[in-house]
Amino acid sequence: MLRGRAVTLRPATVADVPALAAIRADPEVRRWWRGGDDLAASVQADLNDGDLALYAIEHDGRVIGAIQWYAEPDPDYRHASLDIFLDPAVRGEGLGGDAIRTLARHLIDEYGHHRFTIDPAAANSAAIRAYAKVGFRPVGIMRRYERGEDGRWHNALLMDLLAEELAD
Repeated sequence: MLRGRAVTLRPATVADVPALAAIRADPEVRRWWRGGDDLAASVQADLNDGDLALYAIEHDGRVIGAIQWYAEPDPDYRHASLDIFLDPAVRGEGLGGDAIRTLARHLIDEYGHHRFTIDPAAANSAAIRAYAKVGFRPVGIMRRYERGEDGRWHNALLMDLLAEELAD
């Protein structure tokens, strides 16, 4: 378990699948985190992905979202990539930033990671602002990076963070 100022991160389990699928079903989350018609199966697939570490984010005794990371295995390009989603009911309370800082500190201290990336949709201005508060900086637009539910390709913003830039 990883403890932040206000959140606790713990490895997600099968028991978390219904709560995480319900959060992902919220239209504000689903817009950015799709996953097909069976969101429980999508969450389960993330749990089963051996290259991905998925943590449930808890606040005040309940699951409010998830944060995940994976490492680039090539030692010459070593970094960790992060992704996060939160229940819209708790947005604006700094809990996402707390979760990111908590995980990043853990990855720095326990795994020696020096660099992190995150790639929100270029249109997701709320996420981009939240990541910037933690210390992530824009690197550039990845054009036609992700296919949307509308079938069209959409841009994403690649952002990165160096360990020494992690904001408190």
